[in-house]
Amino acid sequence: MRLNTDTRGMTILLAMMVALGPLSTDMYLASMPHIGAALGASNASVQLTMSIYIVGFAFGQILHGPLSDKYGRRPVLLGGFTLYVAAAVACMASTTIDLLIAARIAQALGAAASTILARSIVRDLYEGARAGRQLAVMSVIAGLTPICAPVLGGVLQAWFDWPASFAAMAMLGGALGTAVFLLLPETNRYVHAGPISLRTILTSFGVVLQNRAYRSYLGIQAFSYNGLFAFLCGSSYVLQEIYGFTPTQFGLLFGTCSTSFVFGAYLGGRLVARRGLDGMIRLGVLCLLIGGVGQVLGVLAFPTTTAALVIPEMIYFMGIGFLLPNTQAAAMQPFPERAGAASSLIGFAQMMSAALVSWIMAAQLGQTALPMAVVMAVAGLGAFLVFHTTKRHRKEQNR
Repeated sequence: MRLNTDTRGMTILLAMMVALGPLSTDMYLASMPHIGAALGASNASVQLTMSIYIVGFAFGQILHGPLSDKYGRRPVLLGGFTLYVAAAVACMASTTIDLLIAARIAQALGAAASTILARSIVRDLYEGARAGRQLAVMSVIAGLTPICAPVLGGVLQAWFDWPASFAAMAMLGGALGTAVFLLLPETNRYVHAGPISLRTILTSFGVVLQNRAYRSYLGIQAFSYNGLFAFLCGSSYVLQEIYGFTPTQFGLLFGTCSTSFVFGAYLGGRLVARRGLDGMIRLGVLCLLIGGVGQVLGVLAFPTTTAALVIPEMIYFMGIGFLLPNTQAAAMQPFPERAGAASSLIGFAQMMSAALVSWIMAAQLGQTALPMAVVMAVAGLGAFLVFHTTKRHRKEQNR
């Protein structure tokens, strides 16, 4: 039996595939100090298991998209899930931090197939505003991951110790791989199996990047992700070390911001048929600008008031919910035969932006929240400017 296109089961499966990537970073956060103690590793070495995952995830997306354009979504997905499960088991069994880091690289490469090809499948099945609505619904479901995964990881750490989080990842990856094998039909209508080389992959990327509207949406996505990751990297330090939050209070506030993202994605999915993809993106970049600049002003005017930091952050997160599903749908719309390559470049830009911001935040965090707020304001302004200076290119595509 195969899932039909417009079914709740298809939406849930694709959403869980998207969620696998962030779940693989969020679930073991509570275990990181215990990993260092168990493996005799420094905090910097344990943190490397996170940053190396991001880099591996970025380069994995570059590989999986073109392969799935050439050979189909199903075989690449099944290979990715197999690698992911094997790597998660290797993480569980690691006896040194070096082995864990190596296993995390392999896990990232496997997870990248799940996330990137879920978006490609949406492009295979839907177009225009319908694709934006589908991605928004998937974002609502996947957006629950940052709320639930750290809590589940904390429970697993308390009951079973740090390998339990990786055991849970292995079980989820196995369940998703089984569901893909049994239920997901091949959605790529342009499969043309044959030899593939670095030259053909680069040629496919070149075709996608020649589209000026695609480059516009790619820039908007990269800027928006810069601001998002500035908060992900800096908020734990800022809220606990500067504002004096307990870990529980930090988790609740982080969940509140994630809820704003879910609300934005849900509302965007309801409005996109009426406002169109660019209409929702316009609303999203406006929220990013207001949230980013508002956070800088709030930190400068009320440096000890948590609300001055958090309320603009919630506006920014809601803007991300408006923007991400619709920029992804709009960017991939012209490339039905290269949906994998188009999706790969989006994911690569997101992850490399995240890695850059991670480095900036590590170097700049100090005694105030201002560095984090400034990065978010610059990101919001950048997304706003790219959107409003590339209007002509996007109109040419949407004629």
